[in-house]
Amino acid sequence: MKKIFIILVVLTINLFGQMENQIGWIAKFGGAVGFSPTIMFPDYTEINTKLISLGLEKLSGPIYAPGGSGYIYVMIVDNMRLGGIVFGGSQSSLLQNESVQNEVVYSLNGGGLTIEYTMPFVKKIALSAGVILGGGSLKIQIHQNNNSFNWDDIWTIIKNDSADKNKSYRIKNSFYMVSPTLNVDVPVNRFIALRGGLGYQFSFGGSWSIANEKELKNVPSGLNGNAFFTQLGIYIGLFAF
Repeated sequence: MKKIFIILVVLTINLFGQMENQIGWIAKFGGAVGFSPTIMFPDYTEINTKLISLGLEKLSGPIYAPGGSGYIYVMIVDNMRLGGIVFGGSQSSLLQNESVQNEVVYSLNGGGLTIEYTMPFVKKIALSAGVILGGGSLKIQIHQNNNSFNWDDIWTIIKNDSADKNKSYRIKNSFYMVSPTLNVDVPVNRFIALRGGLGYQFSFGGSWSIANEKELKNVPSGLNGNAFFTQLGIYIGLFAF
């Protein structure tokens, strides 16, 4: 499915790039910035195996990741626009009983440069195929506590190396990402437009760390930042579709 999506995006860009040269479509122009939340659908298989062992409910459903983005058409290449995007969100699983609270928080965030080619044959709206080039991180925070904290007790526990029910770990993987995208922008007027789109985030590189950046080994390869996503947005700028 991922390979087919990439092939379709590449073929579409090549095809309509040739059509533009042959037919002579008028180049689009403009620029905008706005609110563009992303809805991500990661694979929770590996983390859910561990959650079940702790008696926690499995993670399910998408991650809602608020964010912002913007772009501007570059007149050097007709119908091409450059911009940027940032986003981030999380899912959590919580188990509460009389003596202890266990919680695992699964977070995904990212951002990068956006490169899009807007199809010149489509009028009044902007249909664009493109890619996001950047990086992001997958964080897993594991918390266990007894629901009661005291400022002085925290330092006493550390000083005396005492056994304590309060534990917290942060696991992190920073990665590079490449995300092919397909978006539609519909102008409400010359200065406001609405966006809908989809894509797939491919993550690669980077290493896992825990606590104060100590290396974490033997993390399952299936635990990564790969995710299908959809995107919505509202933009303010100047539009000439």
